Amino acid sequence: MSAADALRRAMIGEVRSFFHDTARGDAPVIRSDDALLPRDCVAWRVHGDVMGMMIGGVSALLLQMLHPAALAGVWDFSNFREDMHGRLRRTARFIALTTYAQRDDAEAAIARVKAIHAQVQGTLPDGTPYRADDPHLLAWVHAAESLSFLAAWRRYGEPGMSRADQDRYFAETAYVAHALGADPVPATRAEAQALLERYRPELRADARSAEVAKLVLRQPPQKLALAPVQSLVMQAAVDLLPPWAREMHGLRVPRVAQPAFRGAARGIAGTLRWAFRG
Repeated sequence: MSAADALRRAMIGEVRSFFHDTARGDAPVIRSDDALLPRDCVAWRVHGDVMGMMIGGVSALLLQMLHPAALAGVWDFSNFREDMHGRLRRTARFIALTTYAQRDDAEAAIARVKAIHAQVQGTLPDGTPYRADDPHLLAWVHAAESLSFLAAWRRYGEPGMSRADQDRYFAETAYVAHALGADPVPATRAEAQALLERYRPELRADARSAEVAKLVLRQPPQKLALAPVQSLVMQAAVDLLPPWAREMHGLRVPRVAQPAFRGAARGIAGTLRWAFRG
């Protein structure tokens, strides 16, 4: 085995151990020709970028939690305080299954999430009832997530991505959003951005969102050797947020530091793509 092959294997092993809970029997998702989306689709390209998905995933979570109902579902029904990494890992696995796995496995994953959502309901601190299967809430979660993933891919993977491909990404990911019960579901990037703006009057930053954001951004690394990469992901995720969302969270990104961490993130993203291409 050459030194390059050994390096590739080591890097792939680290990534797989980060994303897959072997104690629960998780294994890497096998890419299928019978997936919900075809191999040549834009979503396969976007969701297949490890660094972009980590950065986009954390940024999406920070954005989503600004909606009181989305935050309440996590606060009231999740063990995020004890297992934030596990929550991020389960979200990543769902996206992998619904993007790459055999259709039956993808549909089963959607059915499991819908069953969980049906049981998540309660009351916000102000007395407003909420349900995780509310189409309006699911539309917020989908729009925030999709825009974050696409933004991370464009910044760290494909800066010159055409507007047509950006729109195609939303048309492709709409299937899962509809299947989960979201409404409305954007079919283009412009529709997604407009939808995000319409939700802004509903968003809030409070003590609970501050606590969850702190847990997300300061979670201990799974391995000490990965601490620098994790810190870089968190910096890049905050940087990816819309400015108004950063302001609501009270988070800052010093402009003088941007070139350094963006350059480092691009370097790691490129190295990971090299490893998985091999």
